[in-house]
Amino acid sequence: MASHDVPIGASHVSLAALNERSREIFRSIVESYLTTGEPVGSRNLARILPITLSPASVRNVMSDLEHLGLVFAPHTSAGRLPTELGLRFFVDALMQVGDLTEESRRNIEAQVVGAGSGKSVEAVLTEASQMLSGLTRSAGVVLTAKANTRLKHIEFVRLEPERALAVLVGEDGQVENRVLNVPAGLPTSALIEAANFLNAHIRGKTLSDLRTEIEATLAQGQAELDQLTQKIISAGLASWSGGDTEDRQLIVRGHANLLEDLHALEDLERVRSLFDALETQRGVIDLLGRAEGGDGVRIFIGSENKLFSLSGSSTIVAPYRDSAGRIVGVIGVIGPTRLNYARIIPMVDYTARVVSRLLSGSGH
Repeated sequence: MASHDVPIGASHVSLAALNERSREIFRSIVESYLTTGEPVGSRNLARILPITLSPASVRNVMSDLEHLGLVFAPHTSAGRLPTELGLRFFVDALMQVGDLTEESRRNIEAQVVGAGSGKSVEAVLTEASQMLSGLTRSAGVVLTAKANTRLKHIEFVRLEPERALAVLVGEDGQVENRVLNVPAGLPTSALIEAANFLNAHIRGKTLSDLRTEIEATLAQGQAELDQLTQKIISAGLASWSGGDTEDRQLIVRGHANLLEDLHALEDLERVRSLFDALETQRGVIDLLGRAEGGDGVRIFIGSENKLFSLSGSSTIVAPYRDSAGRIVGVIGVIGPTRLNYARIIPMVDYTARVVSRLLSGSGH
């Protein structure tokens, strides 16, 4: 049985439904697909199986596997490929996930920790995702909370009668602009007053720290500000903290890897579709946000991953934590369903652990 933390039960086929012969044939079909991307026929299977069977016996078993929904015949080919259900069943029930070698661990650690010396959280995550992309020949992805930036200054600029721009300057020099709605008839003096009030409290705090502190102050009525100024501050705080999606930042590295080793025009179309999906960042963020629910590696195959259902892709991600032990993002890879799951799962898992250790040990 697989030793990773993917919830078993996504497949509707139980291991008991397959006898040993069926399992061996199914495993060979999947492993051949993961290696070559091509359908495999009964004659070839009969040659590579660890048990002696005639091509006719293999064909009978393939027919049973097709009936169970685990494999299918593309076009008029005599060969078979695993279905999404088949891949999920293989990952959950048959795949042996190896552990990383000591050398692989050292290499991952050296690259991620080396990137972390004196650099921002974003630089560490970018390096980690670049490294995963290189090691797995896929696109590396990171979803991170933006609210970790410590701020030093804030300004409000009126754009229209009922809209203003909030300009946030981080201690690391990064500038972020967010547009927010303001009450009708709000005088410019209220914008200045709100900025002055916030700047008196902001230095060295993250958005989330600032929001908690200021909301408590406003609730207690301690702020000597008129109602309109309080409104702009409240609106601003809500806008800066954002929702589950606004508060996130997506890093994608290694798009070019997805273009390697393509076997057909159909593959190229799938990858183009995947590129389009990656450009729609909100969708990626929603997807990766689902992986933050708990520990361990999460795998989304094909249409289980609503965003990429047309692109025939898989996502392997694991959450990472901050110094307080809270899950603050996910890191992993996106690629075709023909990923080397057994090899990539422990890499993603270990990288997430190294990033967590670095973030908690470096005071980020």
